Amino acid sequence: MASVNIGILAHVDAGKTSLTERLLHTAGVIDRVGSVDRGDTQTDSHELERRRGITIRSAVVSFTVGGAKVNLIDTPGHPDFISEVERALGVLDGVVLVVSAVEGVQAQTRLLTRTLTKLRMPVIVFVNKIDRAGARHRDLLDEIRSELSPDVVALTQVEGIGTARARATARGVGPGDPGFAAELADVLAEHDDGFLARYLDDETSLGAHDYAEALARQARRARLHPVLFGSARTGAGIDALMDAIPRFLPAAPGDADGPLDGTVFKIERGGTGEKTAFVRLRGGSLGPRTKVPVFRRDRHGVLAELTGRTTVVEVFDRGSAVVAARARAGDIAKVRGLGDVRIGDRLGRAGELGGGHLFAPPGLESVVRPSRPDALPRLHAALARLADEDPFIDVREDDRERTITVSLYGEVHKEVVATTLAEDFGLDVVFEDTRIVCVERPVGVGASVEQIDQRGRTVFWATVGLRVEPGEPGSGVVFRRSVELGSLPRAFHKAIEETVHATLEQGLHGWEVRDVLVTLTHSGYASPVSAAGDFRGLTPLVLMNALAQAGTRVYEPVARFELEVPDACAGAVLLNLAECGATPEAARERGGSCLVEGTVPVRGVREFEQRLPGLSQGEGVLVTRFHGYRPVAGPAPSRGRTDLNPLDRAAYLLRVFGRYS
Repeated sequence: MASVNIGILAHVDAGKTSLTERLLHTAGVIDRVGSVDRGDTQTDSHELERRRGITIRSAVVSFTVGGAKVNLIDTPGHPDFISEVERALGVLDGVVLVVSAVEGVQAQTRLLTRTLTKLRMPVIVFVNKIDRAGARHRDLLDEIRSELSPDVVALTQVEGIGTARARATARGVGPGDPGFAAELADVLAEHDDGFLARYLDDETSLGAHDYAEALARQARRARLHPVLFGSARTGAGIDALMDAIPRFLPAAPGDADGPLDGTVFKIERGGTGEKTAFVRLRGGSLGPRTKVPVFRRDRHGVLAELTGRTTVVEVFDRGSAVVAARARAGDIAKVRGLGDVRIGDRLGRAGELGGGHLFAPPGLESVVRPSRPDALPRLHAALARLADEDPFIDVREDDRERTITVSLYGEVHKEVVATTLAEDFGLDVVFEDTRIVCVERPVGVGASVEQIDQRGRTVFWATVGLRVEPGEPGSGVVFRRSVELGSLPRAFHKAIEETVHATLEQGLHGWEVRDVLVTLTHSGYASPVSAAGDFRGLTPLVLMNALAQAGTRVYEPVARFELEVPDACAGAVLLNLAECGATPEAARERGGSCLVEGTVPVRGVREFEQRLPGLSQGEGVLVTRFHGYRPVAGPAPSRGRTDLNPLDRAAYLLRVFGRYS
């Protein structure tokens, strides 16, 4: 049986989870449609999700339609949990993008569409809530074409729009809808010269089958996107959507008899703390009690290979249930036994490990303290477990100050982390004020060398010379050598390179250093006394001395925003935007609303978000996405160091050796 792995994506409150429930009910998997308000849906299984009425973690369910097994991933709609969406997108074959017939295309919908277009992901647009007062049909189609993609075709039409009796009926090529053939031909011919030639030669020779075949082919190649209308609440249009999923979204590729190739996209922990890895298999098969090679790259791009052994392998069957079975290419499996596995790991082969992120990592951080000081080790262990489930949660521990800093996407994310720590780990914590995460970039060139002192005053039995200079924008940290590779044992070269990357996580002002080129200019060792530890100990001193000569500038993160507010509130809102440091670039009217786009420093987003409900009578919608960095105006903000502080040589040596040297 063919498998289709799909995701349901949308702006928050467009009805993703309700649609998932309706699909499961229509497929005969569940007897009763669950409700987000009642907290009894299949996918929002965590108590916190049920209580808040939002999806926080992606969830997998399964059903069968048209001879195909559909594995469906329900993803969060709130932007604070965009990392969950990113992980899901990496394992999907297609997407159902949900748009509310009442609210229409919203800012988060546009952000998601841009990402899907970049990935060339096949998409079905499902317009939900046609039974709600204020629902729209034809003008919403125009909105979808203008704001999402011109390459869309509506396959259903609506009767009784905006009423409880609203229903969606299929459009067909024939006498019942003579204009549909011409509309469909225009879209199909745009991307298919063969279809265009046949249409121009003799359009009457094309039957309904030819149109349907061309439509399915182009939809699976993401050249056009079918649009269907319906209601998850009443079930209107759901049958048409069920039929569309295997027709317009491609089946999962892969050879079940080939080599193992899988991607870990989610991790859960059971009551005993055992990890369960959610794996999308792209090739081969995987069963229990199997030895599996695991590949990963660290944040600096270094490839590592580990070995694990599975104990239990399960595949999804009829909803959220799982059955023990050998997983094959195209399946999504739950795998236990791989204790060291992390999100993003590849099983079987390295593949395309280490690709860039689709969305930006968190741009905020906050110090979190337990209410009881003796609970600090428990807090660190709990946050480390949460980081296993979400790699974007970066945990920094300062042993001297006895503080822990955690990265965040926003205030809702912070509230969810605090609640999870309290309910799942029994930890009462307090977050300090949220602050932005800046970066540093070198502004000049610096060089430093320390050599082995043959007169016996050597601190480290190593010679290291490094030059630091600005790198290409977006290059991160680039390390290269101007010494012969054979001048040092390989382990010593590796020690220097790894330490360079680790040291540059905290620059002159405490922020990560980006877009920097580091060159190894001098190297040497004394056999047999030199060890890799000498190079790891000396490199931070040399590197930070060179960086201090070069100097750095601090850059703050900037977001691109899309804002929708009622026309009557636009003036006051724009004034407050300016007060928060924003630069509006474009504004336009749409159906009584004002749409504004521009840039805003991330430090101003939280303040504006707090003002927006009062300024817009609760109707304003703001969505931001990372846009880059800009130099900080005025005094550079700094962040306390959590390392041994190689900028202070005496203190550094004291902490390394327990004495001054």
